[in-house]
Amino acid sequence: MRYSRQTVFSVGLCFVLLICAACGKSESPPSQPATAPPPAAPAVTVTALELGNQLGADKRVTQQVTAFAPKDTIYVSVVTNGASPSAMLTAKWTYQDGQVVNESTQTIAPTGPATTEFHIAKPDGWPAGTYKVEVSLNGQAAGTKEFEVKG
Repeated sequence: MRYSRQTVFSVGLCFVLLICAACGKSESPPSQPATAPPPAAPAVTVTALELGNQLGADKRVTQQVTAFAPKDTIYVSVVTNGASPSAMLTAKWTYQDGQVVNESTQTIAPTGPATTEFHIAKPDGWPAGTYKVEVSLNGQAAGTKEFEVKG
């Protein structure tokens, strides 16, 4: 059996194309195991609590103290850093045995360093004893300051 030159050429060409296609086939690289993204840092953090009986125009306590007179207004400046469209700060003030004196919440939307103030006042005077203010950020404890009222 004789094959024409054209048939041999066509078969050879097909063979070469098949080999080229097989050699050019690229295998996909082995898949990498999925890694969890690193935990996100809190958008806002409390960096300091300042306790005193006077505030400056920037809402910061002008002089930090831990002993107060019965008729003082008692301030806590909550210094935060970070940005959030909405964060919730809570200050819970308690007397000696854990009796709640006051609890208040403020919603903030900081875009960098910020200061928020909370205060308590009692015109007829605070009873002498030890007190504490606990600050939380979005329901998580953020800091505590203890202080004393002296009669």
